[in-house]
Amino acid sequence: MTTYDDRSSLTDLTAVVERVRSSVEGVIEGKPEVVRLSLTVLLAEGHLLIEDVPGVGKTMLAKALARSIDCSVRRIQFTPDLLPSDITGVSIWDQQRRDFEFKPGAIFAQIVIGDEINRASPKTQSALLESMEERQVTIDGHTYELPSPFMVVATQNPVEMEGTYPLPEAQRDRFMARVSVGYPSVEAELQMLDVHGGVSPLEDLQPVAHAHDIVKLIEAVRGVHVAETVRRYAVELVAATRTHPDLRLGASPRATLHLLRAAKAAAALSGREYALPDDVQALAVAVLAHRLLPTAQAQLNRRTAEQVVQEILQRTAVPAAPQQGGTGIGRVAPAYPQQPPRSL
Repeated sequence: MTTYDDRSSLTDLTAVVERVRSSVEGVIEGKPEVVRLSLTVLLAEGHLLIEDVPGVGKTMLAKALARSIDCSVRRIQFTPDLLPSDITGVSIWDQQRRDFEFKPGAIFAQIVIGDEINRASPKTQSALLESMEERQVTIDGHTYELPSPFMVVATQNPVEMEGTYPLPEAQRDRFMARVSVGYPSVEAELQMLDVHGGVSPLEDLQPVAHAHDIVKLIEAVRGVHVAETVRRYAVELVAATRTHPDLRLGASPRATLHLLRAAKAAAALSGREYALPDDVQALAVAVLAHRLLPTAQAQLNRRTAEQVVQEILQRTAVPAAPQQGGTGIGRVAPAYPQQPPRSL
């Protein structure tokens, strides 16, 4: 695999993204938009929540993404009897050294797959709070840094399913985006029977990128330009959720930050070094909806958080880039750079 020095740019790393994308799409047929969102969250240094009914490929998507990158991967099967120490680790008394020795838990990996996260108790789910937000774990007064890159890819069944616990608000807010895989089309399901009918393609999946490549991509995404008008647009969208009559809990400032980071990653995936309002629009539902709590009346009227976000998108004015003209004092600069896209 190819590695890159610190002078690498978005163009230099195009092949890395394409290899990972092709690798994952070779396992998950007919869902390119889901794969793209997963890569967007990865490059935006976020965490991904995959929610859908059983059997549509949630865990397979998480495993395909993890196996496509040469990095440390741990899987946590969330069950009702899972303890917080199983996730974070525990200090054990060493008789020979006569001192406590820390045994790291499953969270100490670069990609952590949390399978059916909402089948564990809220107490166990809360063990992820510090690691997902601060990328560290504190045990017995000692703080342990987590490796980079670090991403939690969690799957869950809808809360209506038997044996599930709803995720606490603080836990949901730490996931950058939520995605639903959905049922495949007839053609994609027929292709799945051909590909998965004999041997699972996961068994032959080999890493196509190194963790070092992903770190370089993340650094490149951080440098994507976001104009003030685009930032203000994101803030207005999030602020509208806090005053909407159908919501009893709106999105937090962390949601605004996640929305901007995701927009920068989406711009990079589209080959641009600057974010557009279109990037914010395309990601608003995936980034904001899972954080919102509808009122009781809205639930009676079968109003979903996704519908509320769509309504806010329609009501909020989209900023337009002002025309550049004139010279000297009074010259108006464009809201975002007008330059040809670069391929990523």
